[in-house]
Amino acid sequence: MSEQAELNIAAAIEAILFSNGASVDRARLAQALEITENEVDAQIAALVDGYNQAQRGITIIRLKNSYQMVARKEYAPQVRTVMDLRRNTPLSQAALEVLAVVAYNQPVTKAFVEQVRGVDCSGVIGSLTAKDLIEEKGRLELPGRPLLYGTTENFLRCFNVSSLEELPPLPEGDGEASGETDGGEQTAD
Repeated sequence: MSEQAELNIAAAIEAILFSNGASVDRARLAQALEITENEVDAQIAALVDGYNQAQRGITIIRLKNSYQMVARKEYAPQVRTVMDLRRNTPLSQAALEVLAVVAYNQPVTKAFVEQVRGVDCSGVIGSLTAKDLIEEKGRLELPGRPLLYGTTENFLRCFNVSSLEELPPLPEGDGEASGETDGGEQTAD
């Protein structure tokens, strides 16, 4: 591939991500540009390196198998000022606990979260859903067909991780927590 063709592909990726605003699946980028997903990854890595060297106010982040163009976090206060955005209130301890249970064990039911925490979690789950940190992922095939919850792309964005595999490991030694994780992994297989 010629240098000019590479520049056009990089510029096309940049234009697509900028125009879309939301994340774009890497397979969709590859299909649109008629290149492989590995070539998409390489082009985006080169774009990010260029942004970093030029100390630009934007970057591209990876969220699972998609990419999104975003403002660098160092400029968040200025962006908020111009866009007149209010800083969201921090998550409560209860919200962080529910989010951790969902993130490490998803998909989970509200009843599972309540069993782990030992208290009603309806309000917290509603709040996390409204903040787009968790979402309904389907229904469990049991009587009553309870809803299943999992994390969203917004969760990954807010916690600055590309995938759930980047979450820190659960602490060892707590037999109850280890059992929950093992049970979650067994259902996923």
